[in-house]
Amino acid sequence: MSDIPMTTVALLCAASLAAGWIDAVVGGGGLLLLPALLLGLPPATPAAWALGTNKAVAIVGTTGAAVTYARRAPVDVGTAVRIGLAALAGSSAGAFLAAGMSTAVLKPVIMAVLLGVAAFVILRPAFGTAPAPGPATRRQKLAAIGLAGLGIGFYDGLIGPGTGTFLVLALTALLRLDLVTASATAKIVNCCTNAGALAMFAYQGTVLWKPAALLAVFNLAGGTLGARTALEQGSGFVRVVLLTVVFALVANLAYEQWAA
Repeated sequence: MSDIPMTTVALLCAASLAAGWIDAVVGGGGLLLLPALLLGLPPATPAAWALGTNKAVAIVGTTGAAVTYARRAPVDVGTAVRIGLAALAGSSAGAFLAAGMSTAVLKPVIMAVLLGVAAFVILRPAFGTAPAPGPATRRQKLAAIGLAGLGIGFYDGLIGPGTGTFLVLALTALLRLDLVTASATAKIVNCCTNAGALAMFAYQGTVLWKPAALLAVFNLAGGTLGARTALEQGSGFVRVVLLTVVFALVANLAYEQWAA
């Protein structure tokens, strides 16, 4: 951190705090933290180091949020872990294919899907406001493992941005959860995928551990606070944040596709 001006360090800490909060509420914290790292780390730092450092920071905040949710929300931890393991397998497959595939073709499709999702959430105010009566059926759990786990995990490895947000939406729809419980479940799934990604980055030696340790403290605080905020404010609040993040994700993908 000695190579980074103190003003930049303070901004990175603030970004890490905000990213942890956003990620805990509805996912998508990486949309803020990763660009901040790419801009704030010394110019000679390879992008892979920013990616690895981002995962080392994010897993701490995600774990803090998951623990906070698990204590106060009705989360089916067993199902969440199964979905997480499927997502880990899916992300590995996606990462394997990513090198030989142009994501430029897929980004417009993802933007169209996101805008469709936003329209659906806006036109269906009751979406995710209350859980379905009774526990999820075996068929619903298998669908969540296959689609939310393998499918979104594959997307995470192939492209990545907005994975947490997609998980919240998918879990709400497939398991008929309210948005708060879906966010709680998504955090446990994220812990599994982040652990797999971090293990790979650590093996490759592309993690800046000292900056990650400092930023992780702020990300943990943001993640814990975000989980508490979501639990206290309820699904209506999460819905507003969800729509905000969806539109931010569309703007980010559009910028990467046509302006960058």
